[in-house]
Formats: sequence, C-alpha cells, structure tokens
Amino acid sequence: MIIFSLIFCFDAANTLSSGVNLKMQIEPYDPHHLDAVVCLSLRAWTPVFESIQNSIDADVYRAFYPDNWRVSQQKAVEDVCAAEDTNVWVAIDADSAVGFVAVKLDAESLMGEIYMVAVDPDLQGQGIGSALIEFALAWMKDTGMSVAMVETGGDPGHDLARRTYEKVGFKLWPVARYFKKL
Repeated sequence: MIIFSLIFCFDAANTLSSGVNLKMQIEPYDPHHLDAVVCLSLRAWTPVFESIQNSIDADVYRAFYPDNWRVSQQKAVEDVCAAEDTNVWVAIDADSAVGFVAVKLDAESLMGEIYMVAVDPDLQGQGIGSALIEFALAWMKDTGMSVAMVETGGDPGHDLARRTYEKVGFKLWPVARYFKKL
C-alpha cells in the first residue's frame, strides 16, 4: 500500500474567478470529519436526487430509494469513509469541511475511480470540486494508475458535475442504462 502524505494547499483567492477569498487545504479523511462530510453531501445532493426523481419512472425510483434517498446516501457516505479499499480526502476551509473526494484503485487494471465527490452547495462553482478531483488524479498517477474513471448521471441535476469532470479533462464514454420495475 502506498501512503500519500502530501497536503494539497489551494489558494483559491489567486485562482478563482468568483473573487471569493477562500483558503483551502485538502487533507486525509479522519473519523472526526464524518458528520460534516455526511451533512454537506446530503445538502449537495438534494437537487441531484430531485432531478433523478423527476427523470425516471416513479416505481423505479421507489425501488432504488424505498426509505428516502437520504437514508441510503448517508449510509453510502458512511460506508465509503470507513472502507479499507477506499482513500478519502476532505477539503478544509476555516476549520470546516467544504468538500470531499473518495477514490478506489484497481491494481489489476491500473484504473483509479473517483467513487464519490461532493462540495458544500453554498461553495459550489468556486473550484473546490475541480481541486479535489485534480488532487485525486495526481494521487492516482503517483500510485501507478494509468486511467481514471468517474461515473455520474445524465439528468439535469448532474450538469455541474459533468461540467466539472469535463473541465479537468475527462471524456464521456457513451453508455446507456435502462431500468424497468418488475
């Protein structure tokens, strides 16, 4: 196992076009970050899940999220943060978590996957997501990965995510997924 100990410092005030004075660093996830990471993720994904709900058949949506999407997503974030096969980093600004990224590696295929990423919705569009992804890509490359992959939705709620991935150089692999409630 390769340990990546670099703390990535990002001086957003010198980089962002929004003019927001944001000083951010990306550091390895620690369990004390969990509540903040879960909260910002659920807030960030609220419009995404509203869009998904409006984009697919209601029965299929209920089959995926029978207990409310927040329940399953909170568990997904908690599981990712605890998983031994996943590397997680948190973007910190003013001692607060403002985003996170989780990465899984496949040593056999030499492919790294950005498995999960979220940015506080009050700070989206300011370069934090791009910084987290670029950090993760550099780490993947340093660990010997030759390809990086990220999946996202094709619905309107994922527009910002798709733009962010394309901005940092990802290219779309045209895949279609179809679902039908049985």
